Amino acid sequence: MDIGFLIVAGLILIGLFVLFSIVPVGLWIQAWASGVRVPLTTLIGMRLRRIPPARIIYPLINATKAGIPVELNKLESHYLAGGNVDRVVNALIAAQKAGINLTFDRAAAIDLAGRDVLEAVQVSVNPKVIQTPMVAAVAKDGIQLLATARITVRANIDRLVGGAGEETIIARVGEGIVTTIGSASSHKDVLENPDMISKTVLDKGLDAGTAFEILSVDIADVDVGKNIGAQLQIDQAEADKKIAQAKAEERRAMAVAAEQEMRAKVEEMRAKLVEAQAAVPMALAEALKKGNMGVMDYYNLKNIEADTDMRESLSKAAGEEEER
Repeated sequence: MDIGFLIVAGLILIGLFVLFSIVPVGLWIQAWASGVRVPLTTLIGMRLRRIPPARIIYPLINATKAGIPVELNKLESHYLAGGNVDRVVNALIAAQKAGINLTFDRAAAIDLAGRDVLEAVQVSVNPKVIQTPMVAAVAKDGIQLLATARITVRANIDRLVGGAGEETIIARVGEGIVTTIGSASSHKDVLENPDMISKTVLDKGLDAGTAFEILSVDIADVDVGKNIGAQLQIDQAEADKKIAQAKAEERRAMAVAAEQEMRAKVEEMRAKLVEAQAAVPMALAEALKKGNMGVMDYYNLKNIEADTDMRESLSKAAGEEEER
């Protein structure tokens, strides 16, 4: 009798454990106590569809308490699509408190697009400040300026799906800064009136096609960088110097080649002269032998050569004396 009673009690406990494991009775009671009428069979169906009931019921309770009508089927569909149900419901509550017209379908689409819909609603209410990195630009006088800007933006709910993000805003503002500084006649004009950058950037409508609305662009800092114009002139002068040196080296090489060619010609002429001088005694001997030249003619020729050598010696001595 006692053993049978224990067996029955054990089976009852096991059955209750299985029942409470499959059927979220506690969650069902909590929902009903919060004014959310959810059939118990619906919770069992969520278990069978591999949907944690708490992930759906708790956001539904929050929406109901905030007075936002949300269909249970839409919450389940959004969860199955990979969305964040809690974030969507919280965004709807925040939008309602801020007076922003945001429907569940719109919020779910923004969430599935990969945007943080709750943060978007918060940024729509409280504008966000984006800091740009250091942007380098050169004015027309060749002086480089380094500028940073703070961009105050507000999220545009209607353009969150398909709209560009913060990176696009930063890139466009950076381009506007470069254009404004580059069009300035002098870097002093920009330093004296940094607001000219802000006005030019704002007039360009840089928030078109983005998920934000630019409220203001404030120049946080402007520093003077390098003298790019002077550096370019120095580089150009250095390049011209190297070109001139290369051309001078080319002319020197050509002159050396011409000198060597001339020396070769002189050496060739000297060789021919030596060859001719070597043939003179043989020619004289042949002339004497054939009687074409007499002995007196030969002596006269020698006298002329001696006289010539003497004159050359005297002229050299006189020249050396004058130099002294």
